[in-house]
Amino acid sequence: MAIERQRPAPGLIHHSDRGVQNAAYDYRNALAAARITPSMGKKGKCLDNAPMESFFHTLKVERIHHRVYAPRAEARRDLFAYIEGFYNSRRLHSGISYRSPADMERIAP
Repeated sequence: MAIERQRPAPGLIHHSDRGVQNAAYDYRNALAAARITPSMGKKGKCLDNAPMESFFHTLKVERIHHRVYAPRAEARRDLFAYIEGFYNSRRLHSGISYRSPADMERIAP
């Protein structure tokens, strides 16, 4: 979805941890098709992926731990609404001068 929406220029670097989903054939092919360069953290270096670990902690604390999802589709809808409707567009982040990610993207050169 991010590739379709943002249409990143070739050469974008996508950093992830060494999780099996990030090393999967289909995932790596999708990155290659979009001309995105994959980057993985070093084994045993948990701080390499600190921003994503922080995001997932926030997601769990602010959303997931307060809900009980019956069908998987309900969880997908709720998480999408949280990320796209609140986290990216309205939630203020201390690491980016108390702005939302959407605001930072709008003012980026």
